[in-house]
Amino acid sequence: MRLMRFIDKKDKKIKYCMVENESNFLIDGDIFSNYKVTKEKANISKILSPINPKSILCIGLNYKKHAAEGNDKIPEYPILFMKLANSVQNPEDPIIIPKYLESEAVDYECELAVIIGKHCKNATKSNALDYVLGYTCSNDVSARDWQLFKGGSQWCRGKTFDTFCPLGPVITLKDEIDDPNSLNIKTILNGKTMQDWNTADMIFDVPTLIEFLSGSTTLEPGTIILTGTPHGIGFARNPKVLLKKGDTVTIEIEKIGKLTNPVIDEIL
Repeated sequence: MRLMRFIDKKDKKIKYCMVENESNFLIDGDIFSNYKVTKEKANISKILSPINPKSILCIGLNYKKHAAEGNDKIPEYPILFMKLANSVQNPEDPIIIPKYLESEAVDYECELAVIIGKHCKNATKSNALDYVLGYTCSNDVSARDWQLFKGGSQWCRGKTFDTFCPLGPVITLKDEIDDPNSLNIKTILNGKTMQDWNTADMIFDVPTLIEFLSGSTTLEPGTIILTGTPHGIGFARNPKVLLKKGDTVTIEIEKIGKLTNPVIDEIL
């Protein structure tokens, strides 16, 4: 089953529906507790990000070939950073290039996003997926100049500008994905494939990440985990390929769908 969050065309309220083939049926209840699929068809005005996340936990350098393209050592432990809620963006809404705190090196990163579905603390690898609600597409948009050179050795400044975390378009529930570490994942920029790999290349697989992140730490329902990006980022190319006004970037993940966003400049 796939779930979509949207604004209703009639009453302008935010709702969920089940997406099945070309039919969208309204959800009654809370997707994190008890809900049912009704027989009423959804009247969709606008598709939104699948959730308003409680927190966004991100993993850096988590694909072997991505580490190799940057001549980086394989990390002993997952590299954790965070994005703020303001960075979330809806499908089809623009990624905004910062101009006030200017960046000249904004990059794409296709990533599998894991959505935690219930309170999770001290999970083990063997039971970690029991805490997962489902999965969605994400774009870990990154201002490389602020991430690497002007952020005081921390990545967050370059990762958490407004609109730097597009999510969607749906949540594919975990029952539809037997193994989150066997999915094809792509970035397509202006019709050209830039990243094309498989989540099997993760250094730390999804259960390992959940075990690590929940250690002595409570992950609330609605927590999102961005699991890292494969090789092919624009900043590692020669010449570099960076996002600019007028671009269109699509993240595509097997069994989930396509997340597309245009790119514009910040208006001051």
